[in-house]
This record gives sequence, structure tokens and C-alpha cells, in this order.
Amino acid sequence: MRLAVTGLHGQVVSAMIERAPRGVEIIALGRPRLDLTVRDVVLAALRAARCDVIVNVAAYTEVDKAESEPEAAMRVNGEGAGYVAEIAAELRAPLLHLSTDYVFDGALDRPYREDDPTAPNSAYGRSKLAGEQRIASIHPNHAILRTAWVYSPFGANFVKTMLRVGETRGEARVVADQRGNPTSAFDIVEALFAIAQRLRADPSPALRGIFHLTGRGEATWAEFAEAIFAEAVAHGRAPVSVRPIATADYPTAARRPANSRLDCSKLAATFGLTLPHWRDSLKSCVTRLLAPQDARSPSLAE
Repeated sequence: MRLAVTGLHGQVVSAMIERAPRGVEIIALGRPRLDLTVRDVVLAALRAARCDVIVNVAAYTEVDKAESEPEAAMRVNGEGAGYVAEIAAELRAPLLHLSTDYVFDGALDRPYREDDPTAPNSAYGRSKLAGEQRIASIHPNHAILRTAWVYSPFGANFVKTMLRVGETRGEARVVADQRGNPTSAFDIVEALFAIAQRLRADPSPALRGIFHLTGRGEATWAEFAEAIFAEAVAHGRAPVSVRPIATADYPTAARRPANSRLDCSKLAATFGLTLPHWRDSLKSCVTRLLAPQDARSPSLAE
């Protein structure tokens, strides 16, 4: 199976390249070969890839910066996603698209289901919702996968930020009134490979649509940080205490959902997929980042 993946250096595409199973070829496409803001470039690059499945993971992800340049976010996350859907429809290829918990406002007191009303309260969230809507209107053969709080050994993410903080400080002030599902990029890509195989083999409409895809378990950012620092101590790092703070004490340009929890029962019922608990995957991630090379397992050291 040949997968064309938008993006070159992000967390998910990096994990896909590393974890591609036997028989799966990854064609990673990014600038200058593929620029999601230029329709003709998107169409030409994906035509040339001669793929079986398209996976759209590239995105404008600077959540706070999007508040001052919403048009730029919309060009990539909204219009760009539509261009990818156009070529997927032309090629009659299944399209997997990664979306976000930010399409919700976070006001519910339970995990969000796929059919709950969307109400993004940030420019980034609005751009991602626009991408979902464009895909749905252009190409029925799609699986839109909303995820949240992604971490990995790659790129910039909360786990790496906390480990960096712990190198120089004995205390970290972390927001404790936002709750979500930390999710490993490696767990995401294992699911993407399985879903791609199913979509390619089975035309059933039940396998198409919107699905939530996050790690099992939930946490506040403060609880997530405490778990990161605990894993770091197991690798010889000095302890770091976490001081819980309110969102109001850490103002940002973009409003974050207080409740980012996603209900993934539809994914389990449809595809038989349940991601590992975030604490188990976090342990592997921190080990990879902190353990001496010769102490890692072969799979992590490669």
C-alpha cells in the first residue's frame, strides 16, 4: 500500500515514516514540492505520488499566532484541506484527515461525541472545522480523525517542553482547569495504518465520516506534567513540583477549550481500535528522550 502523506517534519508524519509496517510505502510531501496554499501545486504533487491512500496531516498549528493571522490559518487548514479532497476525489483514493478537539468550545461536562455541535472559539479551531466541512462536501470517501494533546519524541510538544523546564527549574506552574486526552503520535499512526487498510479494502459507508482518536484516560495539563516529571525522575532527573494554576493565570491569545475530552467509542465500535492509555505511551516516550542509548530497547533505539 502506497500512502501519500502531506507534511515532512511534523510529529505524526515523522512517526509514520518510522513505524511504517512491511508492505506500506510512505511518500511524504511538503514544501516546496507540496504547498497546501496553492491549489495547482497540491493537485500536481498528489497526482505524481501515484498513491493508494492520501493522509492529510500537514496543518497550520500555531494556535496563538492564528489569532493575528486567521487568513493564513484558513488558507492551509481550510482551503488546503479542500484541495487535498479534490485530488483524492479525482484519484478515487480514500482520504484520512487529522483534525482537532479545538472544533469544540469545551463547555460540555462530558467527553465530546462526533455528533455534538461544533463551536470553535479560536481562529485555529475555525480553520480546522472549515477543513472538515470542505472535505465532507467534496469527497465522501474520507475518515476525519479528531485527536488532541499530541506528544512524541519529535518536534515541539508539551512533553518535550516540560522536560526542558525540568532541566533548570524545581517547580513548574501548569494550568489545572483544562482537561483532555494526551495522545502519542505513535499510537495515532498505528491507527492510521489500520484505518487506511480498511478504507482501501472495504467500501462500506459505515467506515467513512468523523471519528475521535485519542489515547485512553484523561488528565489536566498539571496532571500530565506531574506524570512527565515522575517518569523523568525514574531516569535520574531531579524532582520537579507542579504548582496548579488557573487558565486565567496563564493568558494566551487563543482561548483553549476547558474540556478537550473526546469520546472514542465510535472508533472502537467501527474499526475495533482502542488506543493505549496515555500513561503507558508516555513512559515509552520519556524513555526514548532521556534513557542512555544503550539502555533503550532495540525498537526505540533504531
